[in-house]
Amino acid sequence: MRRGTGRAARAATALAAAVVLTATSTASPASGVPGPPNPSGAWGVQAGEWSPNDLEEAYGANREAAARASRAAERAGDTGRAEALSALAAPDRDLLEFDPRGQGRAVEVVGDLDKADRVVVLVPGADTTLDTFDGHGAKPYMRVGDAARTLHARMAEEDPGARTAVVAWMGYPAPATVSPAVATTGRADTGARSLDAFVPRLLRAAPGASLTLVCHSYGAVVCGRAHEASARAAAAVLVGSPGAGVSGAADIGARRVWAGRGDSDWIAGVPHGSLPLPGTTLGFGPDPVGPGFGAEVFDAGPGGHSDYFAPGSRPLSAVARIALGRAGAGGGNAA
Repeated sequence: MRRGTGRAARAATALAAAVVLTATSTASPASGVPGPPNPSGAWGVQAGEWSPNDLEEAYGANREAAARASRAAERAGDTGRAEALSALAAPDRDLLEFDPRGQGRAVEVVGDLDKADRVVVLVPGADTTLDTFDGHGAKPYMRVGDAARTLHARMAEEDPGARTAVVAWMGYPAPATVSPAVATTGRADTGARSLDAFVPRLLRAAPGASLTLVCHSYGAVVCGRAHEASARAAAAVLVGSPGAGVSGAADIGARRVWAGRGDSDWIAGVPHGSLPLPGTTLGFGPDPVGPGFGAEVFDAGPGGHSDYFAPGSRPLSAVARIALGRAGAGGGNAA
């Protein structure tokens, strides 16, 4: 069996299992391991606590919080988490929000946000935690922190004079790939509420900037379910999407909606459709690259599910051009 076909089969099997598990469970989607209160910012700057007029204060506080959390993880014997947190505490990292509890929360700015004319918010998909915020191994760009850096670098190559910032937004409890939650909109709805609260505050820090939402995999469901965030976006870009949790592009408030899927992306084998259930919805609606969805479809090249932000790749260039407002008027002209 070919690798892509095998992945599609496993995805379909996982979805079928999720149907059974979800239908037989009355538990609501988890939102991560709860933690104690955050006295005096001990755990870092939380959502809504930072000032759009003083970003450096949040950056500094979160570096210190990440360093403290790294030392605590080291004492607890969790070397993997300690290393991940130590990397986030580096002097060149600008964390707007940070919380090391449970799955964790991290929102990183790449570039000068307060000087940016174009701002991208990168919304990741399943399996995103503090431990996986940065990439490791052969494909570091598959993780949201490194993806933000490769996209920012590509935008600079496309337009050296552009003032840009890319925000790696791990602002919701992303589900695990193999879990009932990954087949329903519960976590996405939680993320959509957080994204709707985050984006207006973000744009106050970059007044007049043009916003693009770039949404990968399950993150596309978050973007599709968000209302305030998408309404403020010049463009929403869905890559490797299983669906967006809506009936079509017209239900996403962004002025332009783009979609791309690599030729080897196993997500193509995930069934499309949706089934309302108590408190959530199973499945994510029609295929965003299908003709009935209504998105402008761009050529995402031959790559797989983790390759959209690979340096030098076709989809990375396409996304950069869309974010810079340089994409053509018709679908498929982004690359």
